[in-house]
Amino acid sequence: MEEKIEISILCQIYGKLLTEKQLEILDDYYNNDLSLSEIAENNNITRQAVKDTITKAKNKLFEYESKLNIEKENEKRKQNKNRIIKLLKENKVQQGDIDKIISLIE
Repeated sequence: MEEKIEISILCQIYGKLLTEKQLEILDDYYNNDLSLSEIAENNNITRQAVKDTITKAKNKLFEYESKLNIEKENEKRKQNKNRIIKLLKENKVQQGDIDKIISLIE
């Protein structure tokens, strides 16, 4: 998975565990495509401080995921759901019934 996407997903899951400033800087860098210089200027800090904050926050996100595996489990559930849908369609189950089944497992 592309790092930018992975960081965005991990921020959605674990972002509340970061400091407000760490989350804001990650959001600016990964989601708003601001440069280190732009972020530094907006926050009245150095580019190096921005870089250090990004590195530290990323490491925390990866640490949380390695311990809690929420994203990994979400991805596994998504793959299982897609397998179930495929099997149901192969067995010509009607879409309305598929929707009912999916609502039960979500």
